[in-house]
Amino acid sequence: MHRTRKFILRLFIALMVTAGLVPAATGARAAVPNMWGFAYVDALAGPPPAAHQGLSPAGAITSVLIPPRVDVTFPTITLMDGVVHVTAVSPNPEWCQVAKWGPGSPGLLVQVRCYKYGGAPVIVPFTIVYEQSSGTLSPPEAVAHLYYDGASVVSSYNSTAGVNSVAAGPVGVWTVTLPGLPTTPTGNLQVTAVDPAQPARCKVGNWTPSAAGQVVEVRCFDATSKPLKTGWTLSYTRQRAITGGAKPPKYFAYTMDESPTTPGPYPPSSAWSYNPIIVPNTVQDALPFRSVTFPGVGVLPDDVQVTAFGPGPEYCQLGGLWSVSSVNAYVNKMICFNGTAFTKQRTFVTYTSAI
Repeated sequence: MHRTRKFILRLFIALMVTAGLVPAATGARAAVPNMWGFAYVDALAGPPPAAHQGLSPAGAITSVLIPPRVDVTFPTITLMDGVVHVTAVSPNPEWCQVAKWGPGSPGLLVQVRCYKYGGAPVIVPFTIVYEQSSGTLSPPEAVAHLYYDGASVVSSYNSTAGVNSVAAGPVGVWTVTLPGLPTTPTGNLQVTAVDPAQPARCKVGNWTPSAAGQVVEVRCFDATSKPLKTGWTLSYTRQRAITGGAKPPKYFAYTMDESPTTPGPYPPSSAWSYNPIIVPNTVQDALPFRSVTFPGVGVLPDDVQVTAFGPGPEYCQLGGLWSVSSVNAYVNKMICFNGTAFTKQRTFVTYTSAI
């Protein structure tokens, strides 16, 4: 069935390109990205606020609560072969995952489900981002993404025109190779579970670039931290926003909390901490949270995504909304759990404005 779905998806895209609805890639910087959107969704409080939603082509993102899920519509997005990431916004041991996405009325419809540790459904706020790209980029900038449904690669993109691949290992473990990209650990990673039937959460388990390019281990777990075979999305960006773009947006940054036991503030390595304003990002304690400062890039509307890094079942998220002041973005409530207990964990964090 997944092969049929991939064929239909590619046919759909080809027809849209032929009809002139989608720009065909014609060379470097041809169309990276084609379409993107992001939003902060609190379905119990009303529609996504304008301060935390962006969409290209322009439009208004909407959400509908259909317990136990939330449906998010990106009305102007017509390409389905990109990737979706979600991050829970809660100070409790809860997470959010993508159930599925596909054509909406109109545009793109994404179904999101959230769970408490242990597996009980819960409705909590979350951030969501969708991105679809084609074309190529000139180094050092790079973008790659793929959607793996638990059995095979459904959709894939690499800004060097390389063919991404996935090799399954033990239950709940996969090795992703993104060829043609830098052969050192540089850039930012985001991973999200995709499962319509059961609680699932995924993360970066390991990151070991080699001559083959970026090599990333993805690990997934069930509601009680057992390894799980499930679907997931992965995005890699270097000197690009999580939406795939750069200039615009001029205001974006990313970092990894590489030393979560360091009280800080400290600047993470420039290999995986980037800010186009050329001012170091910093990380520090804001107990029980961790706080990340992205100087000079805080411009509304904006988005934040978080992914844990490490081989264990720990998971990370936003404990509350971030803030913007004096053109600085403060992600001051980043939090991680091991089961239901607070823990300090290496974490990838990415910030982007729509501008």
